[in-house]
Parts: sequence; structure tokens; C-alpha cells
Amino acid sequence: MAQLAQANAFRPRAPWDDEVMREFVLALDPVNSLAEASPGFVWRLHPGEGHGAVVVEGEATPVLVNLSVWAAYPLLHEFVYKSAHASYLRNRSRWFEPVAQPAAVLWWVDDGDQPTAAQAIARLRYLQRYGPSARAFSMRQRFEPDGRPSPRRAGPRDTPPWRPADRRSSR
Repeated sequence: MAQLAQANAFRPRAPWDDEVMREFVLALDPVNSLAEASPGFVWRLHPGEGHGAVVVEGEATPVLVNLSVWAAYPLLHEFVYKSAHASYLRNRSRWFEPVAQPAAVLWWVDDGDQPTAAQAIARLRYLQRYGPSARAFSMRQRFEPDGRPSPRRAGPRDTPPWRPADRRSSR
């Protein structure tokens, strides 16, 4: 069975011990603990493993990588957008400089695989260069483990806005 790897790359606005980064740094342990206790969480890259930060070629400053593996997309989505993590995501511009978009990538791995930051950066570059595919995809445009595009869930953005002319023509 496949598991879902997710990674995002970011460039801090200042060193970790700078006042600018204080709120984010203080939230790291609680948010990481929340992730690890979340349903569907499998594994995450720990900075002490020696490959939590990589320098992207041609860049003068390091790009840090957040990398984790999840059992399924809905469980990752729940953590990212509906837990306490979401408020930090909304405020990320306080702590991080803009980076090339997309800054997050998803891909399927075999059970038990623990991808490296270098593999994550390679997948992210692939997504940035070629767009979403079964090899590297985004949260918005996903793929199934067998390579088929994931069906999109209908939402407010999929419904055309109501217009007065629509109402008159249905009478």
C-alpha cells in the first residue's frame, strides 16, 4: 500500500534566534507534536537527522524543508487546514520570504519509505518545471497511487456565481 509524502520549502526571514522568528520557533514543538498525534501521520523528517535543510543550487541562502509522510490525503488535509497548524500557515509571510511557487509538493511512496530532503527538493523542482503529474503533484491537483488523477470534490469554486439574468431566463 502506498503512503503520501508531502514536503514544503521555505526560506526564513531571519536566523532562528532572531526576534522576527520567535513566535514561529516557539510553535515548532507543539505543532510537530500535534502532527505526530494526528490520525494518519506516519513519519516526519527531524532536523537532527542531518538532512533537514538543504541549499538549493544557485541560491545564496539555505532553503529549509518540512517533510512528512501520511496514510492518506484527507488526513493530511485535516491537519494542514483544520488544526492549530492552519493559523501558522495563514501567517507564514511573517516568518518566511517568498519562494518559487508552488512551494509544496506531494508524491506517493512505498510503505515504510522515509524520503530525504534532497528527494523532496527534486520532486518540488519537477512540479515547478512540468506541473502536476503522478510523479509530483499539488494539494489542489492530486493523483492516486496508481497514477490516475484524483477526482475533484465539488466545492464553492466549482459553482458558477448566480447572476440576475439566470433567474429571469428560468421563469
